[in-house]
Amino acid sequence: MAQRTILIADDDSSIRSLLKQLLSDEGYAVVEATTGTEVVDKVKDVNPDLVIMDVRMPELDGIEALSKLKVSSPKTSVLIMTAFGSSNNAIRAMELGAFDYITKPFELDKISHTVKRVIEYRDLTSEVQVLRDEISSLVQTERIVGNSPPMQEVYKTVGKVAKSDATVLVTGESGTGKELVAEALHYNSNRRSGPMVKVSCAALPETLLEAELFGHEKGSFTGAMTQRRGRFELADKGTIFLDEIGEMSLPMQTKLLRVLQERKIERVGSSLPIKVDIRIVCATNKDLAKQVEQQKFRDDLFYRLNVININMPPLRERKEDIPALVEHFLAKHRYSATAQPAAISEEALKRLMEYDWPGNVRELENVVERAVVLSRGQIITSRELPFGDHDADEHGEEGEEVSAEKSFFKKSVSQFEKDLIMKALRDANGNRSKAAEMLGIYRRLLYAKIKEYALEGYPPKGRAA
Repeated sequence: MAQRTILIADDDSSIRSLLKQLLSDEGYAVVEATTGTEVVDKVKDVNPDLVIMDVRMPELDGIEALSKLKVSSPKTSVLIMTAFGSSNNAIRAMELGAFDYITKPFELDKISHTVKRVIEYRDLTSEVQVLRDEISSLVQTERIVGNSPPMQEVYKTVGKVAKSDATVLVTGESGTGKELVAEALHYNSNRRSGPMVKVSCAALPETLLEAELFGHEKGSFTGAMTQRRGRFELADKGTIFLDEIGEMSLPMQTKLLRVLQERKIERVGSSLPIKVDIRIVCATNKDLAKQVEQQKFRDDLFYRLNVININMPPLRERKEDIPALVEHFLAKHRYSATAQPAAISEEALKRLMEYDWPGNVRELENVVERAVVLSRGQIITSRELPFGDHDADEHGEEGEEVSAEKSFFKKSVSQFEKDLIMKALRDANGNRSKAAEMLGIYRRLLYAKIKEYALEGYPPKGRAA
């Protein structure tokens, strides 16, 4: 582990010498300062892990120096030294963000213990932040599933632009996952610790959308009983996602253009501008260039929004991603909280691969969730799928072959299921609760299966494992 640096600031040389000896003996690198101004400058140059600073110093006192440090180096930990009984200084120091304060005269053991506590806290905070960043990024980006060439292009673009504040326009058909791209952009950006605020521009009429986006003052319209902050204000230091931007009216487009140009908003009923620090990500399933030609969308706004364009491919153009998507949705939509993910037959997967998916990934997810429920979390066959004329397949010579194959497959699955249940009952010595737990199913489902396969009384006494 790298050596930790501590800055000791006191105009009393004997205090500095005593603390330097103590902390050096404990393995810390020690830097000294004699004035508040020197503290602020040295923190910028050295970036110490901890500052131990007296309240009374020339040029800038400790409280003033602490106030400046919390602006210039907000992550720097500071311990304030103050004379015994100076409660006002101690309270003020804590209000300004000091980690703790030490009263003079102090005990060396207490100094040593407090410094160790600060360093351990910093380490823990750093580890937690790293884990939060990793988990946040992992959770968000893993939701976009697929390794096809079109999706690789999406990932590359997200990776290139996520750290910037450039406005992004995500295009594509409904259900392709445009919102997931917006989330990936936010959670992989430098704004990930800030809010991500989502607004559907098609969900509200124009009058309500304006108040929703910009907020309103008390009494600005009928029903405005209190002042309310809008979505742009709520998204400050973060990202605002404007979904279905193509549905926005021309007057609202004009107001949005001003926000893009000035990064300021005005609440409904007020003329006071409010600065907002936001990144804007928009999405649409419409052809905005065509909307511009038809004078349904402002050309200047279109150019402002279309700084970076990410186009989400429809599912029919990346069918090689369907098996991975199905596996993802089977894990997401389990039959019960304790159940294992359902399986899917080759025949059912083949049907999913052959379908054109007009509703894209959203439709696929709905189909998989429905199939899991209908199959009771077991093996999904084509009979649990909502499309395809299954009954028609069972007529005629070809249909008879399909029917025979289905019958054989069903018997094979049933036999496999029965064998699994028998093994679980043997391993559990006939304890059905334990057997159900081993199989990852509810007891009532096991009881139903025992009755279906005539396994009452199994295993016979004397034959349990």
